[in-house]
Amino acid sequence: MTTGHVTVDAVEERCILVGVVTPEISESTAQEYLEELEFLAETAGAITEKKFLQKLPMPNPRTYVGTGKLEEIKNFITSENIELVVFDDELSPSQLRNIERELQCKVLDRTILILDIFASRARTSHAKTQVELAQLQYMLPRLTRMWTHLERQKGGIGLRGPGESQIETDRRIIQSRIALMKEKLKEIDKQMAVQRGNRGQLVRVALVGYTNVGKSTLMNLLSKSDVFAENKLFATLDTTVRKVVIDNLPFLLTDTVGFIRKLPHQLIESFKSTLDEVREADLLVHVLDISHPTFEDHYEVVNETLSELDKTEKPVILVFNKMDAFLSAKDEDELEQKQIELEELKKTWMAKLNNTKCVFISAQNKENIEELKQMVYDEVHRIFKVRYPYNNFLY
Repeated sequence: MTTGHVTVDAVEERCILVGVVTPEISESTAQEYLEELEFLAETAGAITEKKFLQKLPMPNPRTYVGTGKLEEIKNFITSENIELVVFDDELSPSQLRNIERELQCKVLDRTILILDIFASRARTSHAKTQVELAQLQYMLPRLTRMWTHLERQKGGIGLRGPGESQIETDRRIIQSRIALMKEKLKEIDKQMAVQRGNRGQLVRVALVGYTNVGKSTLMNLLSKSDVFAENKLFATLDTTVRKVVIDNLPFLLTDTVGFIRKLPHQLIESFKSTLDEVREADLLVHVLDISHPTFEDHYEVVNETLSELDKTEKPVILVFNKMDAFLSAKDEDELEQKQIELEELKKTWMAKLNNTKCVFISAQNKENIEELKQMVYDEVHRIFKVRYPYNNFLY
């Protein structure tokens, strides 16, 4: 794709990460954000050499961080020959322009980094169109930044005008492309709506959760299919729907794109049809990585995003995945201890979270999957009986 600012090259770029600590964001939380940003950078093909944090009342409107911190970053870039700086928030067009002028190297923000990963992961025409639309919407207000080389040409007759004309030409081209992408997505959305409508009377179950919690692995396990799964962020972009049968009870299982903190609003809008699968689901299976130190935050991020997408109350099953990594048995002698610990987990606050049904599993090791299947079966069966009270097929 030619619309993004970044390409994932075979040679890994060396980068540094920059974030701020504000009264709303504690230092420990800011550190967690930077760790996630490091994972994003790694997924995009970059190696993080150092992280910079600065305490501020609010991000500097001109350069995100203060002048002293920016000078420190510049010195590190020069001494270590760093190629890329990534900031942990979406930067305004003027911030991007000012920072690049000061640092004299490639500058990205969290939003364009996520968009770049999405662009590299998109496989189908649908996903590619969604990502391109989001990239174009991000790029449009930042066109001036792309023409900063004209600022070095001062005083020449006829130079300023053509530069401004070129920006206007580019703006019209991008606006035209955005309109085209929106029309294309409308047509695809209509087709997908028809496909959803043609799925008959089957109950719909959607796997939702933070990115990289194991949804695709669980999808493969339940549907006996081969959905791409990888230990990287946003391994799955395209919505996958499979028919699953548990004890002669058929239903549709959907694997959806993972959520993340500070998900770019351009992506939420572009991926509307993908997220429609969540809106139209009858049952949500919310997958959590119990081994992650901040999985409670991930739970809140997903819930907040879901509430923005769909105000209706849906039944939810909480699946605490990666139990093996959480319990971390080191040898065969500890397997019995692991089983005891599993019973203990069922008595913890996690098992009572929002009074939601929950189950602890390891999709990778296929542990406790039967209990999950039974829980899904019971919920799907209950929904079917409510929806089709006179259908005796399942009685």
